[in-house]
Amino acid sequence: MTIGLAPVRGPRPGRRWVKLGNGLYRPVVRPVPTSTAGQLHADLLAWRLVLPHSAVFTHLTAAAEYGLWLPPLPSGLPLFVCMGRDESRPQRPELRIARLMTAPEIVFLDGAPLAVVAEVLLACAVHLGLLDLVALCDAALHLKLCTLLDLQAVAGLRRRGAPMLRRALRYVDGRSESIWETLLRMLHVVCDVPVEPQAVITAEDGSFVARGDLRIIGTRTLHEYDGGDHLLRQQQRKDLKRNRRLDHVDFTRRGYTSHEVLAQGITILRDADAALGRPHRPERIRKWHALLADSLFTLSGSERFLRRLG
Repeated sequence: MTIGLAPVRGPRPGRRWVKLGNGLYRPVVRPVPTSTAGQLHADLLAWRLVLPHSAVFTHLTAAAEYGLWLPPLPSGLPLFVCMGRDESRPQRPELRIARLMTAPEIVFLDGAPLAVVAEVLLACAVHLGLLDLVALCDAALHLKLCTLLDLQAVAGLRRRGAPMLRRALRYVDGRSESIWETLLRMLHVVCDVPVEPQAVITAEDGSFVARGDLRIIGTRTLHEYDGGDHLLRQQQRKDLKRNRRLDHVDFTRRGYTSHEVLAQGITILRDADAALGRPHRPERIRKWHALLADSLFTLSGSERFLRRLG
């Protein structure tokens, strides 16, 4: 925000103030960030003015503030808040507020009150599909914002979202380094392709060759996600050198883009079946398609998510 200016309640102070809700304004964030992260943080600090003492941000709002890997989100979502039952709940259309039996534990992130990460993921589990939830959990573990024990503890509670979180924990793996690595891994797992994430490949003398996103267990094949950074010239040179090192130790590397993960999963399955030397059974891909259809990566999944929100 503009240095020295704080969010205010009441009349709009001037043209360079952003209206967040009825009678709530914050100064324009400067410089304008390349992402919405700075704007979100400024919004959360402003909304503190209308929230009770026990209120904390949770669900996808807190997930974004923590920097977890987010699936594509529908526009116009409210800010998600939870608070204790003993305080009155603000009636604001911009806020979706859940009240808990006991006041939630608070973590302050640069002044913004957030629920602890495990509670955030439990709240997300109420509305998200399995694939989206696994990706968020993978991110939390990879970023070391919580532990698997933390997640298991909240998943064992008799709370909304706990059954879905328990389902997600069967698939969670903190070795994923991006949301697309998680999706590529999940495609393999639900299609009964055994994989080892972040597999270290060494030569016969024990020297390091490469670390791969996914090694198909029992084979000398790597399946990896290729993002846009692999199109950069400097990265291409590194990739070519790496591929030559893998060739020298008789490893095959196959790279896949986000389009292939979402729209051409059958091709990835066919490649995996060939690597395993087993008959290709296209019907295995149905489980992956079902996961996608219930995720925010598809229009149908987004519509289901909004229906769950009510």
